[in-house]
Amino acid sequence: MFTQTKWIDRKFEFNYPVGVFPCLLTRLRGTPDRLEAIAARLAPEFLTRPVELGWTIQENMGHLTDAEALFIGRLEDFRQGLGTLRPAKLDGKRTAAANHNARDIKDVLKDFRKVRMDFVKELETLDEDTVAHSALHPRLNKQMRLIDMVYFMAEHDDFHITRIYELIEEFKG
Repeated sequence: MFTQTKWIDRKFEFNYPVGVFPCLLTRLRGTPDRLEAIAARLAPEFLTRPVELGWTIQENMGHLTDAEALFIGRLEDFRQGLGTLRPAKLDGKRTAAANHNARDIKDVLKDFRKVRMDFVKELETLDEDTVAHSALHPRLNKQMRLIDMVYFMAEHDDFHITRIYELIEEFKG
């Protein structure tokens, strides 16, 4: 079995042509459906079952809503033509404060679907120049175009969905 590389340790190559942007939007659009399908097949006690290190399944799902605020802000950074993107707060406080485990999973998923679909609608209005605009990603210390941020978001979604599947397998054992 593979051990997933921690998100903070991931390295990225940003080299997609701008013409791949519609495909990346499709990945972002699909994440709410994927989360809903996972949640539908799990008993509620598995969603909030404590884990030794890290977030529960439901917290991983809720974290994607929490992270969307950063990406919305970075979209604004790109639109303003800033040279450096706003930094992420990697302390997990926003997700802890949201107390996702105390909420109904349907509400967690509904909130994510809403914020994600609104974000995708914003992305769909962009022109190629905006999608190709580049700014410095502060943690990676690397130039990132808006298309690269969308790829980064899709990878972030997949990272957390993979973590959810790891937890499901752990609970089976």
